[in-house]
Amino acid sequence: MHSLEIAVGATIVGLLIGTWGAYGKLYGGPVVRDLFAVYTTVVRAVPELVLILLLYYAGTDLINQVLAAMGYQRVDISGLVAGIAVLGFVQGAYSTEVIRGAILAIPQGQIEAARAFGMSPGLLLRRITLPAMLPFAIPGLANLWLIATKDTALLAVVGFFELTLATRQAAGVTKAYLVFFLAAGVLYLCVTLVSNFLLGRAEKWARRGMPSIKEAR
Repeated sequence: MHSLEIAVGATIVGLLIGTWGAYGKLYGGPVVRDLFAVYTTVVRAVPELVLILLLYYAGTDLINQVLAAMGYQRVDISGLVAGIAVLGFVQGAYSTEVIRGAILAIPQGQIEAARAFGMSPGLLLRRITLPAMLPFAIPGLANLWLIATKDTALLAVVGFFELTLATRQAAGVTKAYLVFFLAAGVLYLCVTLVSNFLLGRAEKWARRGMPSIKEAR
């Protein structure tokens, strides 16, 4: 259950960061573009396990040091919140590139027509950009969701009690390693199959009215 909570939370955080990051890289000033370029490059270059260890321990320590410097007491950050924040930060870098590519795939005539009608940036985002980019973004974002469900297993290294750690502890007590790890693998597979079905329906809905691949040929 915790694994799914973290995956859902991290995906939502990643989408928020990714939307902001994509717009920053496409329409922001030089400083904003450079900052997001550094962010996406570093996160995609450093192994996720290293990032998780760095952000989980160094990040929580930094927050407490800032609070102490401001005269506040140190706080114990929930493992669930920390896990969502850490994986969400990692997901955000990949979501930025997926959403940026989806925006670039939109026929520019639609954007130019909306601007010609005097649409504000916010209205342009809601009415034109988001609906038009969904068909191009969903496949990549679906892949990131599946990665997020598996990346929750990496949180076991920092002692967070999710599916992989629970499986390892149960297998260690009973010595039935094959049974428990096989069961964990089946659970991950079930999540993937259900996700593929739902995401396939979502992609079909987003592409309604668009020509199919056969028709395009």
